[in-house]
Amino acid sequence: MGWYFAYGSNMNPARMQARGLIVHEAMSGHLPGFALCFNKRAMDRPGCAYANIRHHRDGVVEGVLYRLAALEEIGKLDPFEGTPIYYSRERLPIITANGVQPAWVYIANPAFRQEGLLPASDYLDHLLAGREFLSEAYWSRLAAWPSQPA
Repeated sequence: MGWYFAYGSNMNPARMQARGLIVHEAMSGHLPGFALCFNKRAMDRPGCAYANIRHHRDGVVEGVLYRLAALEEIGKLDPFEGTPIYYSRERLPIITANGVQPAWVYIANPAFRQEGLLPASDYLDHLLAGREFLSEAYWSRLAAWPSQPA
């Protein structure tokens, strides 16, 4: 069994299913010491950004912690995330209602980060689809995030 923490478009359960991952469970997760940002250049959408996380001492990133059917399941996501070129995959401690669970987390590689970009509105919709796993305050902040027309 493996664990994966989604803070971006994979918070949308339908997207995870479409990507072929076998998920046994999904729950709310929090990653302290980080903040959500949109600074990963979208190589397939010039001028747009995808989600990323950055260190932030007082920050917390909310997301969906997926319990995958097997350790190998995470490998199915690597091509979608462009790993190891665009994103690296690291294991970080995710806080859940049941305690701390180490999980795989994708972080954009420095060469593909750029400040001042916005996500496309249809991309942001994938993040908003994870509403049941997010606090109301966090979801509202995402819903108000500036975006570009799709």
